[in-house]
Amino acid sequence: MSTFKKSAINLLAITTLILLIQKTNAQTNKSAQMDSLIHRANHLGLFNGNILIAENNKVIYKNAVGFADAAGKIKLTEQYRFHIGSIAKEFNAVGIMILKEQGKLSLEDPVSKYLPELPAWASKIHIINLLQYTSGIPDVKWKSVKSNAENMEDLKKTTQLDFEPGSQYAYNNNNVFLQRRIIEKITGLSFTAFTEKYLLKPCGMKTAIVDPVATDKLIARAYNNDHVEDELTYPINGWVAVTLDDFYKWVNAITNFKLISPASTKQILEPAGPNQQAGLGGGMMEANRVITHKHDGTARNYQALLVSTVSKGRTVILMTNNQQNNLYTFDVSIQAILDGKPYTQIKKSVLGAFGKQIEQMDGPEVITFYEKMKKDYNNEYSFDAEATLNEIGYNFLRQNKFRDAILVFEQNTKLFPESGNVFDSLGEAYYKQGDKGKALLNYKKSVVLNPENGDAKKIIAELSSKF
Repeated sequence: MSTFKKSAINLLAITTLILLIQKTNAQTNKSAQMDSLIHRANHLGLFNGNILIAENNKVIYKNAVGFADAAGKIKLTEQYRFHIGSIAKEFNAVGIMILKEQGKLSLEDPVSKYLPELPAWASKIHIINLLQYTSGIPDVKWKSVKSNAENMEDLKKTTQLDFEPGSQYAYNNNNVFLQRRIIEKITGLSFTAFTEKYLLKPCGMKTAIVDPVATDKLIARAYNNDHVEDELTYPINGWVAVTLDDFYKWVNAITNFKLISPASTKQILEPAGPNQQAGLGGGMMEANRVITHKHDGTARNYQALLVSTVSKGRTVILMTNNQQNNLYTFDVSIQAILDGKPYTQIKKSVLGAFGKQIEQMDGPEVITFYEKMKKDYNNEYSFDAEATLNEIGYNFLRQNKFRDAILVFEQNTKLFPESGNVFDSLGEAYYKQGDKGKALLNYKKSVVLNPENGDAKKIIAELSSKF
């Protein structure tokens, strides 16, 4: 071999080694930043739970921070299982699609075909309505219902629906309840047995458990800020509790179509309409590839968040047993760290501390209050992130106080003009108010700032056809 060739090979090897070292150092630095973010928040009482971050399809950070009990005596480990709230509804949605692919049901089948004991309204509801939360079934009566049997009896006594199936959207748990009962009727298995055999086992989820009870080991117990522990069980069953590793296996099973086809995945990943949820929460697919998958869940003081950006091989999983309603704020900071951008520390929630006081205010009063708090308490409460005003704006939006919500969101766009998320929120407020023109303008601005905002793209397509 010539001296020239040897030198070229040596140079290539050195260059490759340098790039590898640089990549490793960058990854180490990101992990250190995330570790600092999480532990600082834990020190302030703003996070107690488990976290997993994957980049380029490799786990780069995983940790358990805080305690598994209200008394603060048992330290969390990565082996602890958490309830994940509404994210557990993914299991029944995928189960329905498995049975569809097996030819055992059609999404157009009426509910009455499998549950004939229900009143006549069940013949008007199709399985697809249950998956899209468009059935019109009233919600579970959580204060009085104590079991599956009681809930079914309550449904049998229900004389009418809240609206005609398919005409409106209403997110509630009776849609989920009936999906699970249909799975049981078709398979002859309890929902727990079906989940274990056809969902958990094929994904290699060896530690996940359905409806954990007090005698089960390694279950994180949820508690409030007064350190009062929640009950572990729920009136209707079928709730899967997971570890970090099993949660990540589930996410990859969805992305890689391990259980159901791309076509079936699309049906339960992409919501039927703007600002709605599907069986898998929400996300976007292109050419039989999952692009994004996002879902959050709350169950008493448990809270969980999944944000998966498949094009980057990126997954963020957060699970807490002491909810502070700040997991999306964590995600914003984590995404910034992963992108190599400046990020904000997690601080106390203004709405959490002053929520009752703010509820008595209108939009202008909120902005005046916000500016004074920002001046006097900037080190303690969160003013350096968009989430503060966004949170307050959505509180107005939930009460249909559209003018107040719009005023708050508009202020947020002035404070964070480079954030696609704040323009998305303003677009949503205009959309719900009925001003589709201004909604379109703000959704377009959101997509310019964040081209990966698939939900906004869908709304833009819908609105553009009307102008």
